[in-house]
Amino acid sequence: MTLRLLQHRAESGERGVIAAQGDSAAFVVGFTSIRALALHAIAQGISLTAAVAAAPKGDTVDIAAEFEAGRLLAPIDHDDDAHILLTGTGLTHLGSAEGRDKMHREAAAVEKQTDSMRMFLEGLEGGKPAPGETGQQPEWFYKGDGSQLVGPTDPLTMPAFAKDGGEEPELAGIYIIGEDGTPYRLGLALANEFSDHVTERHNYLWLAHSKLRQAALGPELLVGEPPEHIEGSSRILRDGATIWEKPFLSGEGNMSHSFANLEHHHFKYDLFRRAGDVHVHFFGTATLSFSDGISCQEGDVFEILAAPFTLPVRNVLTRAAPQEVAVKAL
Repeated sequence: MTLRLLQHRAESGERGVIAAQGDSAAFVVGFTSIRALALHAIAQGISLTAAVAAAPKGDTVDIAAEFEAGRLLAPIDHDDDAHILLTGTGLTHLGSAEGRDKMHREAAAVEKQTDSMRMFLEGLEGGKPAPGETGQQPEWFYKGDGSQLVGPTDPLTMPAFAKDGGEEPELAGIYIIGEDGTPYRLGLALANEFSDHVTERHNYLWLAHSKLRQAALGPELLVGEPPEHIEGSSRILRDGATIWEKPFLSGEGNMSHSFANLEHHHFKYDLFRRAGDVHVHFFGTATLSFSDGISCQEGDVFEILAAPFTLPVRNVLTRAAPQEVAVKAL
């Protein structure tokens, strides 16, 4: 049974870490965050699984009930949001070029292969290199720092100026950088890599703008080797009724890039190996409601679920109030 770690905050504000395997779950005594547990494991030279096994266990807990009560947090955080980096890669999944290529083709209206399709095909060709070889680098984007990360049941808030707020059901790799600059993968989390697809469709060079949005993580950190095949469902509820639902696939067996290749091309940069930093890296998707003509509205609820995760990431769509910003010369 795969180990899953969760972060909990009681009504009193007291925090704790939960270890879950199968249907059983209990608090891990002595730790108030998964980051603290990970740093302990690194210092001891042991795995996260071994660190959990060695720690005393506290009260058992019904994680489904805690989820519904809103007491489960995102499975990673930091005391200083500036030390969490949210980044991601696109065009990484088999079939993922279809929706992106369609958007860009409609915008360009020309009879030639788009840059998106070229990048996707290059990933198919060289995204899973042999051991010791360097593979094709993927598309890469920046989403923000830890202030943009929301929990599994928190609202996803689009800016007042946004043209769209749409879901992207994905896996996210969670990493921490050791004192010697070594990146450590703690595990995978279910994610909604929230984006503005209308802005992106207008011009693919606005992709960077469309990605500067919040993102949500499911409550469970899946520890250990990533599964080869993950199958889940993504749906949108409006006024309690499902208006769109579709299965999605992830895991290396359904991707044009290996996790190792995506990780290499992120952490090859020195600035991403700063000791103590946390990285949340989104691995891409092939399933978007936007590609099926869905226009999300404020109040819609995004729900994403995929085994072996047992809990969803479920977020309501909201819009921020307008803000006037003026630059002052000093």
